[in-house]
Amino acid sequence: MVVPLTLNFLKSQWRTFANAHPLAKGMISYAVLWPTGCLIQQTMEGKNLKTYDWMSCLRYCVFGSMYVAPTLHGWVRLTSAMWPQMNLRVGVMKALVEQISYGPFAVTSFFFFMTLLEGRSFEEAVQEVKKKFPKAFEVGICVWPIIQTINFSMVPEKNRIVFVSVCSLVWTTFLACIHTKNLHEEAQVEDVATQKILQQQQKEMTTNESLVLKVKRALAL
Repeated sequence: MVVPLTLNFLKSQWRTFANAHPLAKGMISYAVLWPTGCLIQQTMEGKNLKTYDWMSCLRYCVFGSMYVAPTLHGWVRLTSAMWPQMNLRVGVMKALVEQISYGPFAVTSFFFFMTLLEGRSFEEAVQEVKKKFPKAFEVGICVWPIIQTINFSMVPEKNRIVFVSVCSLVWTTFLACIHTKNLHEEAQVEDVATQKILQQQQKEMTTNESLVLKVKRALAL
């Protein structure tokens, strides 16, 4: 009896808080969903509880809650003020406008700032955007207009950030896969390069040893 009452009380308190603070609601949602997307991506790579990169999850949590949620909240408020009507025509218009404004900004920000959060340089962040933005934008422009048309035309404004955050779980996983793909490839290239260097050094050492032996034999004669 106590547990159901406690759960109902917590639910009512959450609803009150969420309705009064939609931005905080979105930030909490993204603080959970973005690292979840990172964990899904790592699980797809074969990692488990012992091998998960928890620092990567923390970076996704910080970026999702402290950057994506506030910027998306601002965008939703702006579009709601510009087009207050809720119908299919306005929803399609908002979705299309987003794809040529907020969409490219969000994708660019992800690759740029996630690279910086990993401790890499500004130049590397710029190269990350140049390499991975086209593919991500190509996929996003096929998916997000449909999602945002539903969001802007059918979902009440107070729930739009949460609706988008749930849809973005799959999108975050996709972005994480793109972001880490080249990192793995670069690591493999570095490993191959290191192996080649080691093999070259071994060859040089073998050659030097052979020369030393030849000199010793010549001196012995």
